[in-house]
Amino acid sequence: MFAHLSPQPKDKILALMAAYKEDPRDTKVDLGVGVYKDASGNTPVMRAVKAAERRLVDEQTSKAYVGLAGDPAFSDAMIDLVLDGAVARERVAAVATPGGTGAIRQGLELIKLAAPDATVWISNPTWPNHPSIIKYLDMPMAEYRYFDEATRGVDFDGMLADLKLVKAGDVVLLHGCCHNPTGANLTADQLQQAISAIKDVGAMPFVDIAYQGFGDGLDADGAATRAIAASFDNVLIAASCSKNFGVYRERTGILMAIARNQDERDLAQQNLSYLNRQNYSFPPDHGARVVTMILTDPVLRADWEAELEDTRLGMLDLRQQLASELRRLSNSDRFDFLATHRGMFSRLGTTPEKVEKLRADHGIYMVGDSRMNIAGLNADTIPVLAKAIIDSGI
Repeated sequence: MFAHLSPQPKDKILALMAAYKEDPRDTKVDLGVGVYKDASGNTPVMRAVKAAERRLVDEQTSKAYVGLAGDPAFSDAMIDLVLDGAVARERVAAVATPGGTGAIRQGLELIKLAAPDATVWISNPTWPNHPSIIKYLDMPMAEYRYFDEATRGVDFDGMLADLKLVKAGDVVLLHGCCHNPTGANLTADQLQQAISAIKDVGAMPFVDIAYQGFGDGLDADGAATRAIAASFDNVLIAASCSKNFGVYRERTGILMAIARNQDERDLAQQNLSYLNRQNYSFPPDHGARVVTMILTDPVLRADWEAELEDTRLGMLDLRQQLASELRRLSNSDRFDFLATHRGMFSRLGTTPEKVEKLRADHGIYMVGDSRMNIAGLNADTIPVLAKAIIDSGI
Protein backbone atom coordinates (compact mmCIF):
# COMPACT_ATOMS: atom_id res chain seq x y z
CA MET A 1 0.00 0.00 0.00
CA PHE A 2 2.58 2.59 1.05
CA ALA A 3 4.50 2.15 -2.22
CA HIS A 4 1.63 3.94 -3.93
CA LEU A 5 2.05 7.11 -1.88
CA SER A 6 3.27 10.22 -3.67
CA PRO A 7 6.27 12.18 -2.39
CA GLN A 8 5.22 15.38 -0.65
CA PRO A 9 7.00 18.72 -1.05
CA LYS A 10 9.35 19.61 1.78
CA ASP A 11 8.26 22.37 4.14
CA LYS A 12 10.41 25.37 3.20
CA ILE A 13 10.70 26.71 6.73
CA LEU A 14 11.66 23.32 8.18
CA ALA A 15 14.25 22.93 5.41
CA LEU A 16 15.59 26.38 6.28
CA MET A 17 15.87 25.36 9.93
CA ALA A 18 17.88 22.28 8.96
CA ALA A 19 20.22 24.30 6.75
CA TYR A 20 20.78 26.82 9.53
CA LYS A 21 21.72 24.10 12.01
CA GLU A 22 24.24 22.65 9.57
CA ASP A 23 25.87 26.03 8.85
CA PRO A 24 29.19 26.14 10.78
CA ARG A 25 29.56 29.92 10.70
CA ASP A 26 29.53 31.64 14.10
CA THR A 27 28.08 34.79 12.53
CA LYS A 28 24.94 33.13 11.11
CA VAL A 29 21.58 34.74 11.92
CA ASP A 30 18.28 32.84 12.01
CA LEU A 31 15.37 35.02 10.87
CA GLY A 32 13.31 32.21 9.39
CA VAL A 33 11.64 30.33 12.24
CA GLY A 34 8.33 31.89 13.28
CA VAL A 35 8.77 31.83 17.05
CA TYR A 36 9.51 34.67 19.43
CA LYS A 37 13.09 34.82 20.72
CA ASP A 38 14.59 37.02 23.40
CA ALA A 39 17.94 38.81 23.13
CA SER A 40 19.74 35.57 24.02
CA GLY A 41 18.03 33.62 21.25
CA ASN A 42 15.77 31.70 23.64
CA THR A 43 12.00 31.29 23.56
CA PRO A 44 11.27 31.82 27.26
CA VAL A 45 8.41 30.48 29.36
CA MET A 46 6.44 33.48 30.54
CA ARG A 47 6.36 34.17 34.28
CA ALA A 48 2.58 33.89 34.52
CA VAL A 49 2.63 30.61 32.61
CA LYS A 50 5.15 29.12 35.05
CA ALA A 51 3.09 30.30 38.01
CA ALA A 52 -0.15 28.93 36.55
CA GLU A 53 1.46 25.59 35.76
CA ARG A 54 2.76 25.25 39.31
CA ARG A 55 -0.71 25.98 40.64
CA LEU A 56 -2.26 23.55 38.17
CA VAL A 57 0.03 20.73 39.31
CA ASP A 58 -1.00 21.36 42.92
CA GLU A 59 -4.72 21.80 42.30
CA GLN A 60 -5.59 19.44 39.44
CA THR A 61 -7.23 16.23 40.64
CA SER A 62 -7.89 14.46 37.34
CA LYS A 63 -6.58 13.98 33.83
CA ALA A 64 -9.95 12.75 32.54
CA TYR A 65 -11.19 13.98 29.17
CA VAL A 66 -12.79 17.37 28.89
CA GLY A 67 -15.85 17.79 26.67
CA LEU A 68 -15.66 17.68 22.87
CA ALA A 69 -15.62 21.49 22.75
CA GLY A 70 -13.03 21.79 25.52
CA ASP A 71 -13.41 23.52 28.88
CA PRO A 72 -16.26 26.11 28.71
CA ALA A 73 -14.24 28.41 30.96
CA PHE A 74 -11.49 28.54 28.31
CA SER A 75 -14.02 29.50 25.63
CA ASP A 76 -15.47 32.23 27.85
CA ALA A 77 -12.05 33.64 28.70
CA MET A 78 -10.83 33.67 25.10
CA ILE A 79 -14.08 35.10 23.73
CA ASP A 80 -13.76 37.90 26.27
CA LEU A 81 -10.09 38.50 25.35
CA VAL A 82 -10.65 38.56 21.59
CA LEU A 83 -14.15 40.03 21.27
CA ASP A 84 -14.51 42.04 24.49
CA GLY A 85 -18.30 42.25 24.17
CA ALA A 86 -18.37 43.20 20.47
CA VAL A 87 -21.21 40.70 19.98
CA ALA A 88 -23.63 39.07 22.42
CA ARG A 89 -22.15 35.95 24.04
CA GLU A 90 -25.20 33.85 23.11
CA ARG A 91 -24.35 34.36 19.44
CA VAL A 92 -20.89 32.79 19.76
CA ALA A 93 -20.19 29.06 19.40
CA ALA A 94 -16.67 27.91 20.22
CA VAL A 95 -14.41 24.87 20.42
CA ALA A 96 -10.89 24.44 21.74
CA THR A 97 -8.43 23.27 19.08
CA PRO A 98 -4.83 22.06 18.79
CA GLY A 99 -3.33 25.50 18.23
CA GLY A 100 -4.32 28.15 15.73
CA THR A 101 -3.63 25.72 12.89
CA GLY A 102 -6.25 23.36 14.30
CA ALA A 103 -8.70 26.25 14.49
CA ILE A 104 -8.08 27.14 10.85
CA ARG A 105 -8.58 23.50 9.84
CA GLN A 106 -11.82 23.15 11.80
CA GLY A 107 -13.11 26.45 10.43
CA LEU A 108 -12.49 25.30 6.87
CA GLU A 109 -14.14 21.96 7.64
CA LEU A 110 -17.19 23.84 8.94
CA ILE A 111 -17.34 25.92 5.76
CA LYS A 112 -17.15 22.74 3.70
CA LEU A 113 -20.09 21.29 5.64
CA ALA A 114 -22.20 24.44 5.35
CA ALA A 115 -21.31 25.64 1.84
CA PRO A 116 -19.17 23.14 -0.11
CA ASP A 117 -19.11 25.33 -3.22
CA ALA A 118 -17.92 28.47 -1.41
CA THR A 119 -14.62 29.92 -2.59
CA VAL A 120 -12.16 30.83 0.15
CA TRP A 121 -10.34 34.08 -0.69
CA ILE A 122 -6.90 34.53 0.85
CA SER A 123 -4.50 37.47 0.78
CA ASN A 124 -1.53 37.41 -1.56
CA PRO A 125 0.73 36.69 0.23
CA THR A 126 -0.51 34.86 3.31
CA TRP A 127 0.64 32.30 5.87
CA PRO A 128 1.58 29.20 3.81
CA ASN A 129 -0.63 26.90 5.90
CA HIS A 130 -3.73 28.72 4.67
CA PRO A 131 -3.50 27.64 1.01
CA SER A 132 -1.96 24.30 1.97
CA ILE A 133 -4.94 23.24 4.09
CA ILE A 134 -7.48 24.66 1.64
CA LYS A 135 -5.91 22.69 -1.21
CA TYR A 136 -5.75 19.53 0.87
CA LEU A 137 -9.45 19.83 1.61
CA ASP A 138 -10.06 20.32 -2.13
CA MET A 139 -11.93 23.56 -1.58
CA PRO A 140 -12.27 26.35 -4.17
CA MET A 141 -9.67 29.06 -3.51
CA ALA A 142 -8.83 32.48 -4.91
CA GLU A 143 -6.49 35.33 -3.95
CA TYR A 144 -6.96 39.04 -3.38
CA ARG A 145 -4.06 41.42 -3.75
CA TYR A 146 -2.61 42.65 -0.48
CA PHE A 147 1.09 43.56 -0.49
CA ASP A 148 2.76 46.23 -2.63
CA GLU A 149 6.31 45.06 -3.33
CA ALA A 150 7.39 48.61 -4.22
CA THR A 151 6.13 50.44 -1.12
CA ARG A 152 6.23 47.40 1.21
CA GLY A 153 2.79 48.48 2.36
CA VAL A 154 -0.75 47.35 1.65
CA ASP A 155 -1.90 47.41 -1.97
CA PHE A 156 -5.29 48.65 -0.87
CA ASP A 157 -6.58 49.67 -4.27
CA GLY A 158 -5.78 46.20 -5.57
CA MET A 159 -7.37 44.59 -2.52
CA LEU A 160 -10.62 46.53 -2.93
CA ALA A 161 -10.76 45.79 -6.65
CA ASP A 162 -10.36 42.06 -5.98
CA LEU A 163 -12.92 42.03 -3.16
CA LYS A 164 -15.50 43.23 -5.68
CA LEU A 165 -14.99 39.93 -7.54
CA VAL A 166 -15.99 37.88 -4.48
CA LYS A 167 -19.35 36.11 -4.85
CA ALA A 168 -22.22 35.92 -2.40
CA GLY A 169 -21.64 33.03 -0.01
CA ASP A 170 -17.86 33.06 -0.46
CA VAL A 171 -15.45 33.39 2.47
CA VAL A 172 -12.76 36.08 2.83
CA LEU A 173 -9.88 35.12 5.11
CA LEU A 174 -8.45 38.16 6.90
CA HIS A 175 -5.57 38.59 9.36
CA GLY A 176 -6.75 40.09 12.64
CA CYS A 177 -3.48 41.94 13.26
CA CYS A 178 0.25 41.69 12.52
CA HIS A 179 -0.17 40.33 8.98
CA ASN A 180 1.93 37.23 8.33
CA PRO A 181 4.21 37.29 6.36
CA THR A 182 4.34 41.01 5.53
CA GLY A 183 3.84 42.90 8.80
CA ALA A 184 1.76 45.45 6.85
CA ASN A 185 -1.68 46.14 8.33
CA LEU A 186 -4.80 47.93 7.17
CA THR A 187 -5.53 51.32 8.71
CA ALA A 188 -8.82 51.75 10.58
CA ASP A 189 -10.32 53.55 7.58
CA GLN A 190 -9.13 50.88 5.16
CA LEU A 191 -10.60 48.19 7.39
CA GLN A 192 -14.00 49.85 7.33
CA GLN A 193 -13.85 50.07 3.54
CA ALA A 194 -12.91 46.38 3.35
CA ILE A 195 -15.79 45.48 5.67
CA SER A 196 -18.19 47.43 3.45
CA ALA A 197 -16.84 45.71 0.33
CA ILE A 198 -17.28 42.24 1.84
CA LYS A 199 -20.80 43.10 3.04
CA ASP A 200 -21.74 44.48 -0.38
CA VAL A 201 -20.95 41.17 -2.09
CA GLY A 202 -22.61 39.05 0.60
CA ALA A 203 -19.49 37.14 1.70
CA MET A 204 -18.48 35.92 5.18
CA PRO A 205 -15.23 36.94 6.92
CA PHE A 206 -12.92 34.36 8.49
CA VAL A 207 -10.43 36.08 10.81
CA ASP A 208 -7.10 34.51 11.75
CA ILE A 209 -5.75 36.30 14.84
CA ALA A 210 -2.48 34.76 16.01
CA TYR A 211 -0.51 37.73 17.36
CA GLN A 212 -2.83 39.73 19.60
CA GLY A 213 -0.62 41.84 21.86
CA PHE A 214 2.42 41.72 19.55
CA GLY A 215 1.55 44.79 17.46
CA ASP A 216 0.05 47.89 19.04
CA GLY A 217 -1.18 46.31 22.30
CA LEU A 218 -3.78 43.80 23.44
CA ASP A 219 -6.77 46.09 23.02
CA ALA A 220 -5.62 47.80 19.83
CA ASP A 221 -4.71 44.47 18.20
CA GLY A 222 -8.21 43.17 18.85
CA ALA A 223 -9.95 46.21 17.35
CA ALA A 224 -10.08 44.95 13.75
CA THR A 225 -11.48 41.55 14.75
CA ARG A 226 -14.12 43.22 16.95
CA ALA A 227 -15.13 45.61 14.17
CA ILE A 228 -15.53 42.70 11.76
CA ALA A 229 -17.45 40.62 14.32
CA ALA A 230 -19.89 43.44 15.00
CA SER A 231 -20.56 44.03 11.30
CA PHE A 232 -21.76 40.62 10.09
CA ASP A 233 -24.38 38.01 10.96
CA ASN A 234 -21.86 35.20 10.47
CA VAL A 235 -18.11 35.32 11.18
CA LEU A 236 -15.46 32.69 11.89
CA ILE A 237 -12.49 33.55 14.12
CA ALA A 238 -9.44 31.35 14.66
CA ALA A 239 -7.32 32.49 17.61
CA SER A 240 -3.95 31.15 18.75
CA CYS A 241 -2.33 31.32 22.19
CA SER A 242 1.06 30.14 20.93
CA LYS A 243 2.65 33.56 20.60
CA ASN A 244 1.08 35.87 23.16
CA PHE A 245 1.22 33.22 25.91
CA GLY A 246 4.36 31.51 24.56
CA VAL A 247 2.75 28.06 24.82
CA TYR A 248 3.80 26.91 21.35
CA ARG A 249 4.22 23.24 22.19
CA GLU A 250 0.99 23.03 24.19
CA ARG A 251 -1.02 23.58 20.96
CA THR A 252 -3.61 25.94 22.43
CA GLY A 253 -6.15 27.54 20.13
CA ILE A 254 -9.85 28.22 19.70
CA LEU A 255 -12.33 28.50 16.86
CA MET A 256 -15.28 30.86 17.31
CA ALA A 257 -18.35 30.91 15.08
CA ILE A 258 -20.54 33.99 15.35
CA ALA A 259 -24.13 33.24 14.39
CA ARG A 260 -27.18 35.39 13.65
CA ASN A 261 -29.11 34.24 16.72
CA GLN A 262 -29.00 31.68 19.49
CA ASP A 263 -30.75 28.92 17.50
CA GLU A 264 -28.20 29.27 14.70
CA ARG A 265 -25.46 29.42 17.30
CA ASP A 266 -26.63 26.11 18.83
CA LEU A 267 -26.58 24.48 15.40
CA ALA A 268 -23.06 25.77 14.77
CA GLN A 269 -21.96 24.50 18.20
CA GLN A 270 -23.30 21.02 17.45
CA ASN A 271 -21.41 20.91 14.17
CA LEU A 272 -18.19 22.22 15.70
CA SER A 273 -18.32 19.52 18.39
CA TYR A 274 -19.05 16.94 15.69
CA LEU A 275 -15.98 18.05 13.72
CA ASN A 276 -13.79 17.83 16.82
CA ARG A 277 -15.04 14.27 17.33
CA GLN A 278 -14.15 13.31 13.76
CA ASN A 279 -10.67 14.82 13.87
CA TYR A 280 -9.25 14.29 17.37
CA SER A 281 -12.20 13.76 19.72
CA PHE A 282 -11.26 15.79 22.78
CA PRO A 283 -8.95 18.81 22.40
CA PRO A 284 -5.77 19.19 24.47
CA ASP A 285 -6.42 20.83 27.81
CA HIS A 286 -3.17 21.64 29.61
CA GLY A 287 -2.37 24.84 27.73
CA ALA A 288 -6.03 25.85 27.63
CA ARG A 289 -6.33 25.48 31.39
CA VAL A 290 -3.14 27.48 31.97
CA VAL A 291 -4.42 30.27 29.72
CA THR A 292 -7.77 30.22 31.51
CA MET A 293 -6.09 30.53 34.91
CA ILE A 294 -4.06 33.51 33.71
CA LEU A 295 -6.98 35.33 32.13
CA THR A 296 -9.27 34.86 35.13
CA ASP A 297 -6.79 35.58 37.94
CA PRO A 298 -6.15 39.34 38.35
CA VAL A 299 -2.59 38.91 39.64
CA LEU A 300 -1.52 36.42 36.98
CA ARG A 301 -3.21 38.45 34.27
CA ALA A 302 -1.50 41.66 35.31
CA ASP A 303 1.91 39.95 35.24
CA TRP A 304 1.16 38.35 31.86
CA GLU A 305 0.05 41.64 30.35
CA ALA A 306 3.17 43.38 31.68
CA GLU A 307 5.53 40.77 30.22
CA LEU A 308 3.62 40.73 26.93
CA GLU A 309 3.90 44.51 26.73
CA ASP A 310 7.66 44.31 27.36
CA THR A 311 7.89 41.77 24.53
CA ARG A 312 5.91 44.00 22.18
CA LEU A 313 7.94 47.10 22.96
CA GLY A 314 11.15 45.12 22.55
CA MET A 315 10.15 44.10 19.01
CA LEU A 316 9.19 47.68 18.16
CA ASP A 317 12.61 48.82 19.39
CA LEU A 318 14.33 46.22 17.20
CA ARG A 319 12.34 47.49 14.21
CA GLN A 320 13.34 51.06 14.90
CA GLN A 321 17.00 50.14 15.38
CA LEU A 322 17.10 48.20 12.11
CA ALA A 323 15.33 50.95 10.15
CA SER A 324 17.69 53.58 11.60
CA GLU A 325 20.81 51.56 10.80
CA LEU A 326 19.61 50.94 7.24
CA ARG A 327 18.83 54.65 6.84
CA ARG A 328 22.38 55.46 7.98
CA LEU A 329 24.03 52.93 5.67
CA SER A 330 21.86 53.62 2.62
CA ASN A 331 21.51 57.37 3.16
CA SER A 332 17.85 56.96 2.19
CA ASP A 333 14.45 56.31 3.74
CA ARG A 334 13.60 53.27 1.61
CA PHE A 335 13.73 50.93 4.59
CA ASP A 336 11.63 53.07 6.93
CA PHE A 337 8.70 50.72 6.32
CA LEU A 338 10.33 48.30 8.77
CA ALA A 339 9.51 50.67 11.64
CA THR A 340 5.85 50.95 10.59
CA HIS A 341 5.22 47.22 10.19
CA ARG A 342 3.84 45.36 13.20
CA GLY A 343 4.23 41.91 14.73
CA MET A 344 7.04 39.40 14.43
CA PHE A 345 7.46 39.57 10.67
CA SER A 346 8.35 41.94 7.88
CA ARG A 347 8.76 41.25 4.20
CA LEU A 348 11.76 42.98 2.64
CA GLY A 349 10.23 42.82 -0.83
CA THR A 350 13.25 41.44 -2.66
CA THR A 351 13.92 38.47 -4.94
CA PRO A 352 14.60 34.85 -3.92
CA GLU A 353 18.00 35.22 -5.58
CA LYS A 354 18.98 38.06 -3.26
CA VAL A 355 17.62 36.15 -0.27
CA GLU A 356 19.89 33.27 -1.29
CA LYS A 357 22.81 35.70 -1.59
CA LEU A 358 22.14 36.83 1.98
CA ARG A 359 22.36 33.22 3.10
CA ALA A 360 25.37 32.20 1.02
CA ASP A 361 27.50 35.30 1.53
CA HIS A 362 26.46 36.46 5.00
CA GLY A 363 24.80 33.55 6.82
CA ILE A 364 21.47 35.42 7.02
CA TYR A 365 18.61 32.93 6.96
CA MET A 366 15.13 34.09 5.98
CA VAL A 367 12.27 32.60 3.97
CA GLY A 368 12.69 32.79 0.19
CA ASP A 369 9.92 35.36 -0.23
CA SER A 370 12.04 37.67 2.00
CA ARG A 371 9.92 37.27 5.14
CA MET A 372 12.11 37.76 8.19
CA ASN A 373 11.39 37.24 11.85
CA ILE A 374 12.18 40.53 13.58
CA ALA A 375 12.16 38.74 16.95
CA GLY A 376 15.20 36.77 15.78
CA LEU A 377 17.33 39.91 15.97
CA ASN A 378 19.24 41.54 18.81
CA ALA A 379 21.47 44.58 19.24
CA ASP A 380 24.53 42.64 18.02
CA THR A 381 22.96 41.16 14.89
CA ILE A 382 21.13 44.28 13.67
CA PRO A 383 24.33 45.91 12.28
CA VAL A 384 25.29 42.57 10.68
CA LEU A 385 21.92 42.25 8.96
CA ALA A 386 21.81 45.89 7.87
CA LYS A 387 25.25 45.70 6.27
CA ALA A 388 24.38 42.40 4.57
CA ILE A 389 21.21 43.92 3.10
CA ILE A 390 23.11 46.88 1.69
CA ASP A 391 26.02 44.75 0.43
CA SER A 392 23.57 42.41 -1.32
CA GLY A 393 22.05 45.26 -3.29
CA ILE A 394 18.56 45.00 -1.76
